[in-house]
Amino acid sequence: MIDDALGAAPSEPLKLVLYIAGQTPKSLAAIANLERICAETEPGKYVVEVIDLKKDPKLAREHNIVAIPTLVRQLPVPIRKIIGDLSDREKVLVHLKVGAE
Repeated sequence: MIDDALGAAPSEPLKLVLYIAGQTPKSLAAIANLERICAETEPGKYVVEVIDLKKDPKLAREHNIVAIPTLVRQLPVPIRKIIGDLSDREKVLVHLKVGAE
């Protein structure tokens, strides 16, 4: 269960930020895969923000984004990042320490 693995209270949402660059196939795949992972893992547990770096490129430098798409778990700390289209559900959950610690 996610709450046990993170040691978080059941009401605490995970804040995820997905950085993309326009409507590229990889960006669209990452959005769809993240939506699927969030819906299948624990609906309502996540607060997801999608930031399009094509619209505001300076955010890439400000947020230390070196490749896209990049998913960042901002809360709970520590911040964790994973790069790619998020097609491997288990890899995403393990790397972000969601569902397994």
